[in-house]
Amino acid sequence: MFPVASPVSSPAYSLSARRETWALIALMLVKFAGNVDFTIMMPLAPQLMREFQFSPTHVGILISAYAFGAGISSLLAASLADRFDRRSSLLVAVVGLLGGTLGCALCSGFYTLLAARVVAGLFGGMLTAFCYAIVGDLVPLERRGRALSIVETGYSLATIAGVPMGLLFASGSGWRMPFVVLTGMCLAVLLMSWKVLPSMRAHLVSASHTPMLESYRELLAVPNHWRAFLMMALLVGQAFLVLPYLAPSLVLNVGLSSMDLAWIYLAGGAAALVTRPYIGRLSDSLPQAQVLGGLILCSFAPILLISHTLSLGLGWQMLFSVLFFTFVPGRFIPGAALATSSTVSRMRGRVMSFAAALQNLSSGSASLIAGAIMDKGAHGELLHYSVVGYLSCGVGVLTYWAARRVRVVS
Repeated sequence: MFPVASPVSSPAYSLSARRETWALIALMLVKFAGNVDFTIMMPLAPQLMREFQFSPTHVGILISAYAFGAGISSLLAASLADRFDRRSSLLVAVVGLLGGTLGCALCSGFYTLLAARVVAGLFGGMLTAFCYAIVGDLVPLERRGRALSIVETGYSLATIAGVPMGLLFASGSGWRMPFVVLTGMCLAVLLMSWKVLPSMRAHLVSASHTPMLESYRELLAVPNHWRAFLMMALLVGQAFLVLPYLAPSLVLNVGLSSMDLAWIYLAGGAAALVTRPYIGRLSDSLPQAQVLGGLILCSFAPILLISHTLSLGLGWQMLFSVLFFTFVPGRFIPGAALATSSTVSRMRGRVMSFAAALQNLSSGSASLIAGAIMDKGAHGELLHYSVVGYLSCGVGVLTYWAARRVRVVS
């Protein structure tokens, strides 16, 4: 049987509809900045591979550097996230992301770029957990799926606007320019978040402020938390076996240009933007594990189509992108709604931070595994990408198995 949420719940805060909407928009823009910062490395990979003669393994290391940095910081946040004002925690993370992004723009080679990606990951990796915890406290359970669909629109906007614009800047001014622009964007997001998000300290009333190790023991003593952690880690791992190498495969294997990539991401992001509200409503009206399972099943077709790098024209590749960005990122709406509902309010920040840590470690590991499986052919093409696609589908089956075992608490 699937877990079914109770029809009515009370959030920790009571905001007017207008104030709640602005808060969700601010969180959406935080997600937008964080996702552009992380995602932009993937479509820039072909330029970096040409300029620095990087291999798929080098690309995997750069992408994993962010993910592993994010995983480390999220593990720390898992014991500290519920000890501070949630707004203050979010603002500190945005400031750190700004610094790491600026470092990417100023780097002088592979190792300095690697270090800058680690710094960006250390702070950027905490953003998702803080956003989810804020939504969990601001919005009642019966509207949480729709609220998360608004916040997760930041990912769609990053794909539909942030990545194509980044590629446009990179084509005209070099691969550093997207990071310069993104630094200014992070500053604007920081100011808006400070202005519209309320101070959030209600969870501190019931917080125990136990020592760090005891906090971890309390967090990990709940079996339902483990089930949610496993689901979220597998959810990300499935995507990041394939996603980091989408752009390099289209350029090196199919023969598309960098500007063609902009159309690929534009089409995929537009599809995600249109479909996410519907997925959010489904997540509120049906058992979230059931919605997640349906989206996972639908994701298999675009994953296999993309990973086989069929030598078809731009129109077909845009269609594959539409399917991919509809179903693969769309899975995170019911998945995140289920994870935020797997615990009580006083522990939600720790749960989501620990889940974010495992997600980042999973994405980093998946990128490295995929990079190790693939190789460069005699003409620079990527080899064995189809094997990675089959592996991703297998992980998707395990994700659904884990989701069915998560119990809704609040």
